[in-house]
Amino acid sequence: MNNLAGIDLNLLTVLEALLAERHVSRAALRLNRSQPAVSHALARLRLLFDDPLLVRQGGGLGPTARALEIQPHLGEALDRMRHLLAPAGFDPSSERRTFRLAMSDYGAAVLLPKLVPLLRTEAPHSDLLVTQASREAMEAQILDGEIDLALAVFPDLGKQLARSLLFEDRYVCLADAAGQPPSGGLDLAAYLARPHALVALRADVENEIDRALAALGHRRRICLTLPHWGVAPRLIAGTDIILTVARGILPPSIEADGLRLFEPPFALPAVPFTQIWHPRRQGDPAHQWLRERIGGFFRAG
Repeated sequence: MNNLAGIDLNLLTVLEALLAERHVSRAALRLNRSQPAVSHALARLRLLFDDPLLVRQGGGLGPTARALEIQPHLGEALDRMRHLLAPAGFDPSSERRTFRLAMSDYGAAVLLPKLVPLLRTEAPHSDLLVTQASREAMEAQILDGEIDLALAVFPDLGKQLARSLLFEDRYVCLADAAGQPPSGGLDLAAYLARPHALVALRADVENEIDRALAALGHRRRICLTLPHWGVAPRLIAGTDIILTVARGILPPSIEADGLRLFEPPFALPAVPFTQIWHPRRQGDPAHQWLRERIGGFFRAG
């Protein structure tokens, strides 16, 4: 292990893919290699590290304790090597790059209509891979090197990740107009008496709305939990359900669909939309170019 001259360093990129995918076939697709080639590389890696590294678990592979110990150091070492071998700058008009982003459909709605045309114009040879995950999973994917950039609302972000605030949104309530008083709003008692919709990938994850209510000694009834912002307004039309949501996800004409917006009857924090990345990518010219372009969309309003 200490004699680098005798080690095929390409094996480390295979190990990185296997640890990310936890599956030989998916790692092969990620690396554009055959499945037998990746299986052969895994066998060599096991000899190299004197450890099984990945073992059968359900329908895929589970990492051993040694593999989990290696993973963060491996990602950092390979990122540094890529940065070392990369050109001094990034020429988006000619260079190839795959940008791996994670975001909610809220993030996709506010960012992708701006980002995709820009990439096709300024970086036509670069590809964009977008995935969706919970906030906690996105942070873990950044730390593990599985994605380059995550964009979402991160109220409790750890200090180990770099970040940039893009803009602040605000919460509004949305309900069927027919069930609203003429003034359009509800007091807290009426708000709590109605059923509510929650947009979340997992119902058990704490959110800012219920945290604020809990601080006041209250709790709302969630009758509908779903993972997508985009469909939520259509589901509450014609019902007594209230949706408390970030304003930016709603189209300006939302009230033309028989719905009515009103202010929440209790104080809620701002909605800080942030991009986060691993500090080891700070100096990557392509990564820096992407971050600056994304930041520029929101500085321009």
